Amino acid sequence: MTTPFNQITDFSKMLESFKFPGVDMTSLLDSRRKDIEALAEANRLAYEGMQALVRKQTEMLSASAQEIQAAAARMSGGNPAEAMNKQGEFVQQSLQKAFENMRELAEMARKSQVEALAAISQRAEETLQEVTALSNRT
Repeated sequence: MTTPFNQITDFSKMLESFKFPGVDMTSLLDSRRKDIEALAEANRLAYEGMQALVRKQTEMLSASAQEIQAAAARMSGGNPAEAMNKQGEFVQQSLQKAFENMRELAEMARKSQVEALAAISQRAEETLQEVTALSNRT
């Protein structure tokens, strides 16, 4: 059975075949591999964050639908003035809940973005340290 094509490995082998004086190809390739891994991690974190947002929005939508059904059942029939009061209270509570939900979703999105950016930032710091170390060798 043949092994699957791996662009990074094949590219690495090709570059290693070239011998550039003063260039540590193994370190260079390892550094690029770490860059790709950091990007993959950032993408994974962003994807998981988006999945969590979708799940939360689905939960919120379901809860809202149930609340509307329950409120409609409570408001049907009875005294018209009392029904108007209940409708007003329901609208006020619904708006408050909607703002709380928006705030929660915004915080989830912010957290997801911070985590993804942290993965990239960490790798950028490591790359800067690697470049500094290389420049100190010469």
